[in-house]
Amino acid sequence: MVEIYDAHEQGEVVKKWLRENGSAIVMGLVIAFGGLFGFKQWQNWEENTRQQAATEFEVLDQLLDAGQLDAAMSNFQNLQDDFADSPYTSMAALEMARARIEVNQPDLAIGLYEFVVENGYPKAMSVVARERLARLLLDQGRPDDALRTLEGAKDLSGFEARYAEVRGDILFAQGRHDEAVAAYLEALDTLEAGVGDRGKLVMKLQAMGAEIPEEAAES
Repeated sequence: MVEIYDAHEQGEVVKKWLRENGSAIVMGLVIAFGGLFGFKQWQNWEENTRQQAATEFEVLDQLLDAGQLDAAMSNFQNLQDDFADSPYTSMAALEMARARIEVNQPDLAIGLYEFVVENGYPKAMSVVARERLARLLLDQGRPDDALRTLEGAKDLSGFEARYAEVRGDILFAQGRHDEAVAAYLEALDTLEAGVGDRGKLVMKLQAMGAEIPEEAAES
């Protein structure tokens, strides 16, 4: 099954990226638009835009919690049309994709993941969406497409272990067992302490009769 990030984890990804890059982006936009708006006007416009996008996302999230998927589509369309570059739009697309999977509409989920892969903001959202898309394609019996999706990633900072594990799953499904073992061992090696399921990786390797370095299994 496709592994789902919860809303808190998505929010943390966004906040981390904004902490690292937010100031530079704001200053660049201020320089670019300062002559038209002025700094204060720019601040007001940016805050209003953020609040509108946040409101649309909150309503969408509530509708999804209530199982009103069709109604939530209206809010997502508003986000997509008016706030395509907002982190809220990327988070909304991931939420919508999860809801589509839950009601057995994987084809619609694929389209939503593809939207975030191409348009995700911040870029970490694209990385999340690409991994989920690869998992979903694998679940749909499309391992070749899943592998191509993974290989299209540019920067995996913070997601190396998850990508390596998915690659291992894909390679295993393709019958490339030696390469799958190598990918699982890479996932173990790059897995941060306290993050992810090390035990699951170890079990996958044991099921394949692979030799697991003692330090990799226990670290």
